[in-house]
Amino acid sequence: MAKKSSTTEAPVEVPVEEQTSGKGHATPTRKEREAANKRPLVPTDRKEASRDYKRRQQELRDKARVGMANGDEKYLPARDKGVQKRYVRDYVDARFNLGEFLIPVMFVVILLTLVPMPEIQAGVMLGLYAFVVIVVADSLFMGMRLMKKMREKFGADKVERVRWYATMRALQFRRLRLPKPQVKRGQYPS
Repeated sequence: MAKKSSTTEAPVEVPVEEQTSGKGHATPTRKEREAANKRPLVPTDRKEASRDYKRRQQELRDKARVGMANGDEKYLPARDKGVQKRYVRDYVDARFNLGEFLIPVMFVVILLTLVPMPEIQAGVMLGLYAFVVIVVADSLFMGMRLMKKMREKFGADKVERVRWYATMRALQFRRLRLPKPQVKRGQYPS
């Protein structure tokens, strides 16, 4: 057993250091926290709150519209996102597409069918059918060539199916496409 020493030592007082860390105030009670979080469910000036809400929503829509038109990935819908879709858009926008003229040709055909001569109407309709066949062939050729280029660039197993996406973009007027074309005609992506 341990033997107690005969000399008793006085306890040494350790100086109390001031606490340098901590929040510096008492924890708020539940009642105080609930009071701080309370705000009216209905604002006092409802018309002003409504105008402010509409203004903020309009700003968000404008920002999203501009971002989508510029091709900002953050604002694009899911169908337009990704590196491959950007490549397809750039390829289609760089190419001269016959499909761009499909709607104007159809409008002219509608006007020409109003001519009361059956020979002209029949010729115009045959011309429209021929033009549609040429546009379909052009779209098929574009799709095959695009898939070949994408396999070379991204690898055969990594290529998404984008022919329909490319065809639908090729059938739109260039100025009305969204996202807006980022390349000039003839400026094909590498």
